[in-house]
Amino acid sequence: MNAAPLLSARDLTYTWDGLHGCRDVSFDLYPGEVLCVVGESGSGKSTLLSAVSGQMEPQAGSVWYDTREDGLVDLQTLSAARRRVLSRTDWGFVRQHARDGLRMQVSAGANIAERLMAIGNRNYADLRGTAGDWLQKMEIDQGRLDDAPESFSGGMQQRLQIARNLVTHPRMMFMDEPTASLDVSVQARLLDLLRQLVTDLHLAAIVVTHDLAVARLLAQRTLVMKGGKVVESGLTDQILDDPQHPYTQLLVSSILQS
Repeated sequence: MNAAPLLSARDLTYTWDGLHGCRDVSFDLYPGEVLCVVGESGSGKSTLLSAVSGQMEPQAGSVWYDTREDGLVDLQTLSAARRRVLSRTDWGFVRQHARDGLRMQVSAGANIAERLMAIGNRNYADLRGTAGDWLQKMEIDQGRLDDAPESFSGGMQQRLQIARNLVTHPRMMFMDEPTASLDVSVQARLLDLLRQLVTDLHLAAIVVTHDLAVARLLAQRTLVMKGGKVVESGLTDQILDDPQHPYTQLLVSSILQS
């Protein structure tokens, strides 16, 4: 690619109790690109996502991000306040269980409006109108604006969580198993919606998943992790159609046989 990376990870390592969550992981992510990180439970993919998204400090290595103000900067050099602003504006984080990414005690509209209020928007009519627009984009009836997320189905809660993250028009999304807790039919619809949003909004995203079908549908490139290390990386179709590493071959064959 000719463009400069939006995010660069270099030799990221995070361990606990003598075990490697992730070890010496490096990659670049470009504007508008989706990168999937796949592997079985315990492979280190969620640890990697937490380290890259600043939710935990890597014990070694660095993460660089192309900020709007200063260009490419090492995230560890930013103040806590600056990182908070980044997480409210340029970044979004979609969690596997929507309840972990929503405030269940306030309305659907308030969940979306909160993120706008955090960056200074205080006009009630504007907040309500924008929240309603995002519900519609997420294929949720605008009449549900004042309903509590508790009354929504699992798929609707996940779409609400996505709307809450996208309302500030971030450039970068982190997604941790976004479809894993949903029924198969609901998964398919959500994946279609995600793919459309990523394209329409020119989003860059890192998606952690154990489901190779998710990687196939969403990602241009894929990293395969095992035991905290990347064992194979490359174009998603190439990896899934012609896997080179024995572990990747095993993952692909297990899908074909299921």
